[in-house]
Amino acid sequence: MILAGGRGSRLAPYTTVIPKPLVPVGEMPILEILVRQLKFHGFDQLTLSVGYLAPLIEAYCGDGSQWGVRLDYLRETSPLGTAGCLGLVRDLEEDRLLVVNGDTLTDLDMAALYREHDPHDGATVCSKQRTLTVDFGVLDADDSGRLRSYAEKPELSYEVSIGVNVVSAWAIDTLLARHERVDMPDFLRRILAADRDVRIHRTDAFWLDIGRLADLDDATQAVMAEPDRFVP
Repeated sequence: MILAGGRGSRLAPYTTVIPKPLVPVGEMPILEILVRQLKFHGFDQLTLSVGYLAPLIEAYCGDGSQWGVRLDYLRETSPLGTAGCLGLVRDLEEDRLLVVNGDTLTDLDMAALYREHDPHDGATVCSKQRTLTVDFGVLDADDSGRLRSYAEKPELSYEVSIGVNVVSAWAIDTLLARHERVDMPDFLRRILAADRDVRIHRTDAFWLDIGRLADLDDATQAVMAEPDRFVP
């Protein structure tokens, strides 16, 4: 499943008239890049979760035959969050579902991630280490205002989700109700509360979340520089 229903407000003015998954990265939309990658990795049945400007996405992608995949749609009449749309999925043919954010540029081997998932677990979350630089001097003081330390433009390192997950069918069936608004972090907390595991798959693969105009510029440069790396 590709999550393609968001408004993409941070990419305005493009997304005023174009849904974010259809914003071009180089010579083609990020959504088409994802579909081509998934086909290359062996996925031939895809579902798009759509909402905002859904008719434009449906008109562009059709039934997926131009890419050699079977493509269908889940239409959100109201926003269901990054996990709530999974509650509309029932009777999966497999015991797991790959879920990819529709604004993700990566060269990750998503088939390997899918195969490695243990269906006894609730989910596998793909992660990457990111380092952020604080552009200011950071002060640490005690309650009396006495300085304890001063760090000039420190770097902070975090393990972040890259928006590529595998979810077990049982977790969807038992922990999500139809038409319930739920975001992915809350869904993962439900799995943990059910005393089942969520695994982290750490990767060094290329990854960009195309959420801002600067990210779109970076993604375009990456694809134009190495098209064969991203577009099978």
